Amino acid sequence: MQNLDQLEQTALADIAAAADNDALEAIRIRLLGKKGVLTGLMRSLGAMSPQERKTAGPALNGLKARLGEALAQAREALEARALEARLASETQDITLPARDEAAGRVHPVSQVIDEITEIFADMGFSVAEGPDIEEDFYNFTALNIPPEHPARQMHDTFYLPPDGDGERKVLRTHTSPVQIRTMLKHKPPIRIIAPGRTFRCDSDQTHTPMFHQVEGLWIDKSTHMGHLKGCLEAFAKAFFEIDHVKMRFRPSYFPFTEPSAEVDIGCSRTGGALRIGEGDDWLEILGCGMVNPRVLAHVGIDPEEYQGFAFGMGIDRIAMLKYGIPDLRAFFDSDLRWLRHYGFAALDVPTLGGGLSR
Repeated sequence: MQNLDQLEQTALADIAAAADNDALEAIRIRLLGKKGVLTGLMRSLGAMSPQERKTAGPALNGLKARLGEALAQAREALEARALEARLASETQDITLPARDEAAGRVHPVSQVIDEITEIFADMGFSVAEGPDIEEDFYNFTALNIPPEHPARQMHDTFYLPPDGDGERKVLRTHTSPVQIRTMLKHKPPIRIIAPGRTFRCDSDQTHTPMFHQVEGLWIDKSTHMGHLKGCLEAFAKAFFEIDHVKMRFRPSYFPFTEPSAEVDIGCSRTGGALRIGEGDDWLEILGCGMVNPRVLAHVGIDPEEYQGFAFGMGIDRIAMLKYGIPDLRAFFDSDLRWLRHYGFAALDVPTLGGGLSR
């Protein structure tokens, strides 16, 4: 077997002298490829006596490891030098004026969140936030969602691997956990909205695995269903920027509210165009109800003394309705042409006085 020290010195010298990745790859193939020098020596171990293999085997394996490490280090050094050369040659004069085509646009979801916030802030609501990764208690248990409820199943909820205690956290399926966290942290009266991202296993023209919701909560000693209806009517008029709106509340079921209702608004679909506030057709926009006494008990609020209402709606859905966007999936395609068409100028800040969607 040839002198391994000499082979190593020659190989290391060749590696150090490699000018680029192609030359380095040629050296690697010559040494460690299927027909490489070191590969051939490794194959010769089978013809040696057991005593010779005890000496030659570790020596060859050690040489292979050292050469592999030297090749990796040389490759990193070549890539670093190439990056430095590229950074030095590709300069950009940041003092040049911006080009018109580079102007950014505000995404419709961000714009609608600002519009919703502006409307409810005028009614005295503040904005509350919470984590995207939630515990079972906040996402399900405290909201009166029993263990056998379909919403807890794998086909509807994104579960994370169990932690050290065996607990499986979830990507929140609604922003209702923010309401729970707020009620645990603050004493009534409480008046908040909770906009944010939510996650469910669903994807089609009107559903995506990640979407946006806003939920509202009002807790005090005297709030009733009439206040809820008035609040939502005022919101619909302001958001859709119409003077009159027909609304109907259809009885429904949600574990966290009782009584519960789905809210429809009057619309017209004449000629294939959707018009809010006119016509004899109906369009569902949100769900709502009076907070279930069990939910209040879960967060330490006496349901005999306090009551309130809650509501929730899909931000992406009402953005589609207001701005005529046909496919929800386009919201997340990162298509600049779509954003230029449906997006908003950075200074178009929605205000009730100046107009939400001017």
